[in-house]
Amino acid sequence: MSEPTKAPVPASGTVHWIGAGLSTGSGFAAVCDAAARVRLWHRTEERAAQALAGLGLAGRAEPRALTRSALAAELAPGDVVVSMLPAPEHAALLGVCVERRAHFACSSYVSDAVLDLVPPAAAAGLVVLTEAGLDPGIDHLFAHALIARAQEEIGAATPAEVSLTSYCGGVPAVPNDFRYRFSWAPLGVLNALRSPARYIEDGEETTAARPWEATRPHAIDGETFEVYPNRDSVPFVAQYGLPPAWKPGTFVRGTLRLEGWLRAWDRVFEELKAGDDTRIAALAAELAAAYPTTDEDRDRVVLAVSLDVRAGSGKAWSGRYLLDVEGTKQESAMARCVSRPLALGVRHLLAGALPAGLNRAAETARRSEEWLAELAGEGLEFRLRTGE
Repeated sequence: MSEPTKAPVPASGTVHWIGAGLSTGSGFAAVCDAAARVRLWHRTEERAAQALAGLGLAGRAEPRALTRSALAAELAPGDVVVSMLPAPEHAALLGVCVERRAHFACSSYVSDAVLDLVPPAAAAGLVVLTEAGLDPGIDHLFAHALIARAQEEIGAATPAEVSLTSYCGGVPAVPNDFRYRFSWAPLGVLNALRSPARYIEDGEETTAARPWEATRPHAIDGETFEVYPNRDSVPFVAQYGLPPAWKPGTFVRGTLRLEGWLRAWDRVFEELKAGDDTRIAALAAELAAAYPTTDEDRDRVVLAVSLDVRAGSGKAWSGRYLLDVEGTKQESAMARCVSRPLALGVRHLLAGALPAGLNRAAETARRSEEWLAELAGEGLEFRLRTGE
């Protein structure tokens, strides 16, 4: 039996930002503006100070060397820990938060290890904010908002067939021969491709053991991309609150790549089919060396979420959100799109607007609309199109 959720521990105003990797962008500066005190934790204090200088935030946050014991020693009740570390490391940080009665936030999916710690966190009055980045994060906001608009038009109790697709990708702003730019660790990219994908197609649950083999063209505003399913889309039918009367004919959350990606990665796919963990790790290192990211490179983030609903009466509704952002010399598109919604969530946490326990960026259509309006007001541009 789970313990009851308490009222949230009042936020102290102090934020501990853990890690300063590729996804730490202007959202971190926004947190520095909102919080009374910020500490940036990195591998060493020197590297933390260098990261602050590189972000133009020297003096705005205190550099710290990250160890579990050092973090625990500085955590006070009501502090907020923001994890920018790889997803497998979130649970350990959340464990420290529960011990020290601190809130926790990250942009990653909810892992089983994190989920196991949610009951004691909720019982202690702690907020656990997850899936508050780009994908997952902004994609959830788009989906909730579209479904709510469709319900207003079609009616939640009206039987209808639904097609929802959500594709997101970080790609090079200027296409290269490899048709890709690494915006996160190459090994993570390869291991994601090795994981089966489950989705709904033609009204039936479908599994792609090798997701890239389900790649297909996808047109957005006259530009052709290549998309494939990623992870498990099926639980999001319930998470997005799709009305029971609406039958999903197509329901896919997946990854977007530049046209020509499938052919350009042919050798990589052959290695993925044949290689063991050791070989895949070596391949990741080879790819990182062969396709390094330089200061001159500019990335591009494309997120397209589309919803089509057709009722038996012939009544129909369709809508689409599109986010298409290019990086600048000051900030990559990926860093901007991941860190901005996370920072927004942290600011709501600091203001006491989130309940104790598990939170995602989008829990309701109302919150989705509110957060989208705030992100737009802060300069994150996206477009909504609706029509039959």
